[in-house]
Amino acid sequence: MKLIILDRDGVINEDSDAYIKSPDEWVPLPGSLEAIARLNEAGYRVVVASNQSGIARGLFDVETLAAMHEKMNRLLASHGGRIDAVFFCPHGPDDACECRKPGAGLFTEIARRYDTDLTGVPAVGDSLRDIEAALSVDAQPMLVRTGKGERTLASGKLPDGVPVFDDLAQVAATLVSEESA
Repeated sequence: MKLIILDRDGVINEDSDAYIKSPDEWVPLPGSLEAIARLNEAGYRVVVASNQSGIARGLFDVETLAAMHEKMNRLLASHGGRIDAVFFCPHGPDDACECRKPGAGLFTEIARRYDTDLTGVPAVGDSLRDIEAALSVDAQPMLVRTGKGERTLASGKLPDGVPVFDDLAQVAATLVSEESA
């Protein structure tokens, strides 16, 4: 089984330091939906692993999050793509949960759900915590410059050997072309 794990905000859709709090605020990044469709066409199961502390902060509820994901899925379907599953952490940074990235909880749940080892599985994010979560389960972290990606690069804390891509479209093009080479 080919699997890829994507962060949501900043990778698939626009990010905001004020949080994405409604379906209206959920706006796909240019080329991201087409990139997911391309990954699907190449046989990838695409799953999302996303911190959603806006729930713990009272900025939106689980029903609103579900409506955002319904919009994401509807727009993806119009491009011939799909997300196979969404895994999210509803906790805040002080809740000391296992699932909040950089913790491995979302990734271990994905491994359990798909009964697979995540070693080498591409995991695309725009923040250091995305990269750290991927590394904690031996997945292959990939940083995109979209969202908080440029800020993450500028921090100088990106571990050596983590590939950097302009956006999800470049990730998809690279993965698909590597397979056909």
